[in-house]
Amino acid sequence: MDWTRAIEINHAALSRIVAALIAMVGLGALGRIPKPLYRAVSRVLHPAESAVRRLVVIAARGLVVKLSPVRPMPKGLVVAGKGSGRVSFQLFDTRKRFGRVGRKYAKIGPRIHFFDPSPLVPLFRPMAVESDVQKPDDTLDGHRLGRRLAAIKMALENLPRQAKRMARWKARRARIQTPTFTSPLRPGPPPGHRKKAKEDVDWVLRECHALAWDALREDTS
Repeated sequence: MDWTRAIEINHAALSRIVAALIAMVGLGALGRIPKPLYRAVSRVLHPAESAVRRLVVIAARGLVVKLSPVRPMPKGLVVAGKGSGRVSFQLFDTRKRFGRVGRKYAKIGPRIHFFDPSPLVPLFRPMAVESDVQKPDDTLDGHRLGRRLAAIKMALENLPRQAKRMARWKARRARIQTPTFTSPLRPGPPPGHRKKAKEDVDWVLRECHALAWDALREDTS
């Protein structure tokens, strides 16, 4: 397997996709953007993030790093808040949460049943005056979308650095006694996966997903 060539091809494809998304909405402080544009960008950005994450896994294949020894935090010191304005690409898939119901698993959700009048649900609601009714806004806050675009752009521009981050992340997980998970990829289809490929990013995600699992198997063999 020519891993270098595979990385180059998928890196180039993802760079074009991300550049097109940034051209659509810009980068940085976006303010409010139209809902249709927001949704169109999110529909492509979500699978693109999964594909880049898998590209980082491939780039980190066989990479060995040495972690500094763990030292206890001196008394009186506290961990400061996360860096203000700092952009960082997430290296692992967000895990799904399920709760067990019999032999099947279902998503955990609130179970609230009201059989009698409850103070949480008023029996009488005054009719709203026409002037008080808020018209639906056709825009969404684009700041979070801008941060996600900045993070994925940074990851693609500094792939070797992201590969070292991934190697350090895996090494730190390996020395935890009972980690919740050790693989950056969650079981099953990747986040943003669509059964029927509609965009170029869908094909890139499928390719990177398969290659990433092969890379992980090589690392553990």
